[in-house]
Amino acid sequence: MPARRPRILLLNASLAGETGNTAVLLAHARRLLGRRATVTSVTLASTPAGDADNTSDFASLRPQLAAADAFLFGTGTHWDSWSSVLQKFLEDATPAEGTALWLGKPAAVVVSEHSVGGKGVLSRLQGVLVTLGCTLPPMSGLVLSRAAVLATHHDPDAARDFWCADDLRVVCHNLVEAIAGTRRWKTWPVDREGFNDRWLKTPSP
Repeated sequence: MPARRPRILLLNASLAGETGNTAVLLAHARRLLGRRATVTSVTLASTPAGDADNTSDFASLRPQLAAADAFLFGTGTHWDSWSSVLQKFLEDATPAEGTALWLGKPAAVVVSEHSVGGKGVLSRLQGVLVTLGCTLPPMSGLVLSRAAVLATHHDPDAARDFWCADDLRVVCHNLVEAIAGTRRWKTWPVDREGFNDRWLKTPSP
């Protein structure tokens, strides 16, 4: 019998729900992942998780979380942190820490930001997911900023070491590789020569 296609759950934790920049990133990821996996998605802002008075929201998502072989989380950046709906989701997930709901399942993270703060969000969220019990594949998180998009359009060569939308291919590929255990990892381009260049000019007297 053919091997079962892996099941990946996308969790859109953006405050803007289906209308925000994170939704665009996750839609792109869904197309990429759909080539090798069965992909389902949840938008927290449009589920009971978006209702601050609802205390059973995490319970309602448990079947989808349990059925998933891996996760891809997406959030915007709000004052150097993730969204309030994601914060509530993680708080509600606390009793499931270290259980089969998470244990050993690969997780990836995509963060959108206007200009700054997203890398801290990415690193902290990856730390939370590991604490819950997930594993992190190599190069399984990225931050896409408006500043990087503008820089890429203005000067592609100078922006070659910035995260870009194409790097999502690496994130998605490595997530599926982690599920399969085949470990044929990919990497995004890395600036190995100009990373130490001086790019600030001395002010004129």
